[in-house]
Amino acid sequence: MDLPLALPRRQTGFREAALFHPRSVVLLADPALPEAALLAANLAAGGFQGQLHSVGLAAAGLTEAPSIAQLPEAPDLAVICLPPGRQEQGMIDLAARGCFAAIVPVASPDLAALSERTGVRALGAHSFGLCLPGIGLNASLSHVTPKPGRLALLTQSPSMARTIIDWAAGEKLGFSHVIGLGTNHGLGFALALDWLARDTRAGAVLLDLRRIKNRRMFISAARATARTRPVIAIRPGGHQGGSQMDRGAAADAVMEAALRRAGVLRVSGLEDLLSAAETLARLKPGQGQREAGVAGDRIAIVANGQGPAYLAADAVLQGSGRLADWDNSVRGPLALMLDQPLASLGNPLVLPPSQSHRLAEAASLVAAVRGVDSVIVVHAPLPGSGAEAVASGLAAAAKATRGAPILVGWLGEAGAAPARRLLEGGIAVFATPEAAVRGALHLAADRRNRAAAAELPPREVLELAPDREAVGRILEQARTDGRRGLNELEVLQILQAYGQPVVPGLQAADSEAAVRAAMRLGFPVVLKILSPDLPRKTEVGGVALGLKDVASLRAAAAQMLKQVHQLRPDARLDGFLVQKLAGGGQRGHELRFHLGDDPMFGPWISYGRGGTASDFEPDVAYDLPPLNRNLALALIRRTRGARLLEGFRDHPAVDVAQIADTAVRLSQIAVDFPMIEDLIINPLWADPQGVTALDASAVLRPSGTLAQLAISPYPAELARPWTLRDGRSLLVRPIRPEDAAAHAEAFRSLTREDVRWRFFNQLKELPAAQIVRLTQIDYDREMAFVATEARAGEPPRTAGVARLIREPGRLEGEFAVVTLPEWKGQGLGRHLMQRLMEWARSQGLKTVTGQVLADNRPMIAFVKALGFTVTRSDADDDVLEARLSLV
Repeated sequence: MDLPLALPRRQTGFREAALFHPRSVVLLADPALPEAALLAANLAAGGFQGQLHSVGLAAAGLTEAPSIAQLPEAPDLAVICLPPGRQEQGMIDLAARGCFAAIVPVASPDLAALSERTGVRALGAHSFGLCLPGIGLNASLSHVTPKPGRLALLTQSPSMARTIIDWAAGEKLGFSHVIGLGTNHGLGFALALDWLARDTRAGAVLLDLRRIKNRRMFISAARATARTRPVIAIRPGGHQGGSQMDRGAAADAVMEAALRRAGVLRVSGLEDLLSAAETLARLKPGQGQREAGVAGDRIAIVANGQGPAYLAADAVLQGSGRLADWDNSVRGPLALMLDQPLASLGNPLVLPPSQSHRLAEAASLVAAVRGVDSVIVVHAPLPGSGAEAVASGLAAAAKATRGAPILVGWLGEAGAAPARRLLEGGIAVFATPEAAVRGALHLAADRRNRAAAAELPPREVLELAPDREAVGRILEQARTDGRRGLNELEVLQILQAYGQPVVPGLQAADSEAAVRAAMRLGFPVVLKILSPDLPRKTEVGGVALGLKDVASLRAAAAQMLKQVHQLRPDARLDGFLVQKLAGGGQRGHELRFHLGDDPMFGPWISYGRGGTASDFEPDVAYDLPPLNRNLALALIRRTRGARLLEGFRDHPAVDVAQIADTAVRLSQIAVDFPMIEDLIINPLWADPQGVTALDASAVLRPSGTLAQLAISPYPAELARPWTLRDGRSLLVRPIRPEDAAAHAEAFRSLTREDVRWRFFNQLKELPAAQIVRLTQIDYDREMAFVATEARAGEPPRTAGVARLIREPGRLEGEFAVVTLPEWKGQGLGRHLMQRLMEWARSQGLKTVTGQVLADNRPMIAFVKALGFTVTRSDADDDVLEARLSLV
């Protein structure tokens, strides 16, 4: 039976569980294709716990059926190994049989269109396949069968998949998932990451990235996954595609910025990927995370040889790590253990070769020191036997420690192999001191990235009140004129509309008008050619600085027009821009901000040194909008030049917060006006008096095109005032990260009963990680409305919160609501819930549910009054389920 080709996707029965936890699998194969035999053999040999079928291929271990329609059951998952011309009919037949999840390990010219027409969603094309060792499924093109474990691999490259699987087999590491996305024209990273975020079998996640289809969905899913486990990414071919700048540092830096915002550790090569996997895959959950906010780069070295110990120490410092330090409270026990003087028991801690058997004891003692983030044990080969005993002791110590994680550099090859094999089962072990240090530094970088993604920002918010109408008029005029470029005056006016200080200036139609403008501003002045076609005015002689009188101004204007006409006769000229000379003779800094666009991740913001040579300045940091003050400060501090802003020699310090505010304003421009493709502020002048934009340029996107940010911006348009029954006024708005401190204060004002009813537990304090989770939300996935009361001279305080969380792709959300004691009985809870329902409907949700404790009678009455039906939960007699249909 055929299905109509226009079968809408919403009518299909695709379920993630059918793909990632199937109970039955069918191989749809053409025996002439070389992949068919390997797929059949791997499926049969994997030990799959469900049913295996085949259509079109007779293979041992698979039950053959004459056709898809004659399968004894509707399979959850199909492996489609058919020539392109037969794939569509195969997918139509699968959909008719009730199978909507597939893998396409071969070429498929237009897999996305096939999925759209048939409703069957697939990994591919050219997918490596799918391995789920925990249930014995090996529907892949692998040359070896992956063992069960906690590594999850998402890869686009079959050769990368085989390489990593082969390496893992040698290291005795297993996998929870191996997911081959292939060309990523079918099911993509976001769906797989969302599944891994919920699957407790997955530990560290490895990403092989080439192509991202939906930047926002990818970042959202990656961040959800990285909240609970390490995620490590590599991007082969990052130098390819885009403009010359994209092929260089910018595209690479933008990807790193995107992954950093998601809490993902980006590594630069296969060796680093494997090193990070070796380290992070063997960590026990939570190990090494005992000190929230610590950079995690304080490394202790314990060795049985001085030379290897010093090599490890050199590698720590060269990798920008720190050697941990300890005092006599640690040296004392070490001295008793090793019978050595206190002075010799620093870091690196070098044991005599004769005491190699004490490496495990020393490492355990050092791992317990609170100033140590990781311990590297370096073992050099020794004459005689005993190495296996040392290795066994280290393995036991690493598993038993509750302090810093222990990594091992076990040196040598022929004689070291047996001992190294003893370690490989449960401890991160490397062949050189430098490799062990890289592993520890990857661990530190992962901690920093995930901590930064979950950092609690300060309360202060840069409240912007931009004149968006004025900006809209400027952009509309450019569109009317049929031009994409804006002239400098227009761009400076846009910046002014967002509160950015700019240098005073006046437009002049000709040289005489320029003289009159200079007289109004006061000499000395700067004269610039005004043109939307000349963003780099200095290259055509379009800038004259420090003009002190009328004569020099007239001469400069004449020379400027002559030179511009010679070099760019095609350029549109809008006259001159006359500006007051900035700086007043003070020393300051020329800086640069750039709002640009990346083909994969969309709009980005960079910061670095400014001036005419800024294009060649390598000290540039990147991030993605939207930015708040915290993120903007971090952007600035990632540059080496940030230290100069603190003052040096005869250069006074400047206010870095004001520079950061420029980044926040530029970020808001990117949010509000996605038709802007490129905007550069160069230079931004910073001195002790403040921060001023001296020059700027901008280019609009082609008409009809808009940018999509990779990270969902704050939905400020949802903020509305609301008045309580007693006349007090509140602002009801989406929650934001800066609400963290107020959220913690609000929790402390709840009664014990309110806490139990809301959190199903008697918490005394909300942990920092939970505050982060509650205030740093993904507005594409969830919503939390907070009601706040303004207070003169103090931060606003929270009166109530309602939130709705939904899983991606689902049409159902789960609510929670709480009103603080002082605000009860005012109708606030009802209003917050009404705002939630309004948002849910705007997102297309069909149902809202919530869990309520059976003894929470006020909440039960409340939700019933809102139209919810309340039923007893099947899983727990103490919990009721409230459900409301929105359709």
